[in-house]
Formats: sequence, structure tokens, C-alpha cells
Amino acid sequence: MTPMQTNFSPTQLADPTTSASAAIIRKCVHCGFCTATCPTYVLLGDELDSPRGRIYLIKDMLENGRKPTEEVVKHVDRCLSCLSCMTTCPSGVNYMHLVDHARAYIETNYQRGFTDRLLRALVAAILPHPARFRVALRLARLTLPLSPVFSRIKSLLPLAAMLALAPRRPPDKTSWLKASATPPVPARGRVILLQGCAEPVLSPQIRAATVRMLERCGFTVAFAKGEQCCGSLVQHMGKENAALVAARRNIDAWIGEIDAGLTAIVITAAGCGTTIKDYGFMLRDDPAYAAKAARVSSLARDVSEVLDSTGLPGPGRGQDIIVAYHPACSMQHGQKITAQPPRLLSDAGFTLRVPAEAHLCCGSAGTYNIFQPYIAGQLGDRKTAQLERLGADVIATGNIGCAMQIGQRTGTPIVHTVELLDWATGGPAPASLANHPRFINERPEI
Repeated sequence: MTPMQTNFSPTQLADPTTSASAAIIRKCVHCGFCTATCPTYVLLGDELDSPRGRIYLIKDMLENGRKPTEEVVKHVDRCLSCLSCMTTCPSGVNYMHLVDHARAYIETNYQRGFTDRLLRALVAAILPHPARFRVALRLARLTLPLSPVFSRIKSLLPLAAMLALAPRRPPDKTSWLKASATPPVPARGRVILLQGCAEPVLSPQIRAATVRMLERCGFTVAFAKGEQCCGSLVQHMGKENAALVAARRNIDAWIGEIDAGLTAIVITAAGCGTTIKDYGFMLRDDPAYAAKAARVSSLARDVSEVLDSTGLPGPGRGQDIIVAYHPACSMQHGQKITAQPPRLLSDAGFTLRVPAEAHLCCGSAGTYNIFQPYIAGQLGDRKTAQLERLGADVIATGNIGCAMQIGQRTGTPIVHTVELLDWATGGPAPASLANHPRFINERPEI
């Protein structure tokens, strides 16, 4: 197999982003291994909806400086950025960076329809901002009767999808404060916990469980003033400048904490973790931020990585409880975190089961289930069916988007992995399991 040939001009290659994309394209050897693990190719069977096909489209667009066509935009938009192709690729093609470049190029050079532009601007203006998101959820309850109307108008399908995802009863935004964490035991260090944007609005109990677990393991947990959304949501929509602004803002919020002594920046949403660990690449050409971004990326850790490195703070009580573990794509493919969450759940005493096709995306993928609801729905149904075949008492995952996508399709409770670990080592039962006979607390918190 021979590497893909490129014909970028010296002028084009003088641009660092284009040069990086050209190098990525040249690594592709046309082997097609990626097609077997690409969710959209598995569903649609179209070569242009595979990573290899998209690489050809992106190469032609970038190499010739073409204005993106509707056909190219359609196939790039259909990519979930699940990164399963990167796990499969034998040549080390960094498809994530290539498709991010393609999306930014499309955002700059392609004129979407008015409704599409409006909806994308709306999502970008609301989801990364918790206060606005809470208001939007309240408004969503008022507009629910219009959902059948939106679902019959193609251009308004994203609105129908957003209403379907909105919880019927938004959680209390202060509920995470009600269960105080236990005092730290022998100090292991100080960590910053990423506050996030969608997660604290939709599931504030994840933060509460994480604080309790980290403090039980001996960490001092703090929150950085001025930190906001990591930028992943807008990054995947092609809004590169907005993503870089978010990255710089968070680096400014964290760098002083790092200088004062910091063990890790702990992240509970896998999608955020993939992006923050990539800050070093995103800002590699920014002389004011390149070194600081690299420092931040080197300290970013998923909560499962931190807990796996310390071990659980006592014996677990998960015996006789069957857990179906759904590995989020951003976790297993984006960050290569595969062994830690299952190991922690097993150490906590749970009986662990992993579904068939665990490598395939559930269809959440950030805002994908909003803008590509048909494909996302098929993937969500397929994933949920595989999970329900396991006959589990509860489903665990490490990403809020996956929990929402699967949760609306199953009667089996779905929680964050850290919520189960918290309960198993002495914490309260997750809210969705509080009345489950197997999750009634048997002893006080450790």
C-alpha cells in the first residue's frame, strides 16, 4: 500500500494548519480498515460516508482551494467525530485534526441556509453557557406541544431533536451541594475539577459524587474562577475562533492554579477531556499560549484515570449488581482510556458486562444528535438494543451526552461511572437509583 499523494503548493504549505493537514492526508494508505468501524459507513454503506471517503473529499477541497459544495458539506457534517477510525487505522492518520480543519474551512467558505445558520448560532450561544442553558430548558417545557410540528418540517428537525433531549424536569442547580464531601484523608495533592457547561445543568449530582470520591481518596478539590466551556461544542461545529477563545480563557483560569501547585485538572465529561488534552495542538502556533496550553494538556485527566491511579478508598459493595458499561467514543477512541473504568467498577464489586459493538458510537457526539437526528436516532436505537440485551440493573458511562442519548431510549437507569463508585464506597445512591432495592444505603459514608 502506498501513501496518498498530495499536490499542495508551497504557498498553501506555508500555512501551518494546511501543512499539518497535508501531512495527515499523506499518512493514509487507502487500506479501508476504517470503514469497518465507522458508524455512518456501517449504517449507510456509502464510501463517502467513511473516513477514507471523507479524506478524499477534504483533500480535493483543500488542495484546490475549492469552495465547499453541498455534497462535500453533507458528508463532512455526517461525520460523528467518534474517532473510531483512529483506533483502527494502522497508519496513524490523525483524522480528528483533519476533520476539525475541514469543518473550520467549511464554516469560513460555505454559506449554509438561513434556518441552519440560525439554529447553529442558537446552539453555540446557549449550550456552552450554563445560565442560558437553564433558561432554555425552562422554555423548552413550554414549547413541547410544538414538537410534532417541528418534526414534520425538515429544516426544523434540529428543534424537534432538542426538545426530545430536554429533560421534562430539570434538576435543581444547587442539588450537588446538599451532600457534603467527607474530610480528606492523607493528602495526595490538590486538583481542579472542570465545572463544564451542559453536565452541571443536566446532572449536577455527577459533580457531587466526584467531589466526594476525590476527597475520600485524599485530594483537595477546588474550582477555578473564570473557567467556562472547554470549547469542544463550538470546535465540532467548525467555529474554530470561538473554540480557541474558550481554550485561552480556561488556560488563563488554570495557569495560576498550576503555578501554585496542582496534581491534575480532573474532567468528568469525556468529550471535554478529549478537547482539553488537545489544547497543546490547538494553540501550538500561538506564541503567547503554546507553552501554557501544553502544560494544561499534560495535567488534564479523566476522573477514572485519577481514581485508577490511587485505587478505591475502601472495599466496594457492588456485589450482585450487574452493570452494563458503555464506553464513550471520546473516552475509548479520543483519549485511549479503555481499561480504567471497567477495572474500577470490577474493583467496586460490580458484575460488569460490555455490549457487542462497544466501539460504535451511540449517536450523541456533542451536537450531532441535534443536527443529524435521523442518523443519530438509528445509532441510539442500535446502541440501546445492545445494552438492553445484557439484562443489567444499571448502565454506566463516562459522558453526559451518551447518558442523555441512551437514557431517552431505555427504562434501565443510566448514571455516570463515578456515581456508582461513590455509592459503592459509602456515598449516597444516585438519584435515579435512590428507590432501587439494591441501592439503598446499608451503612454510613466512609
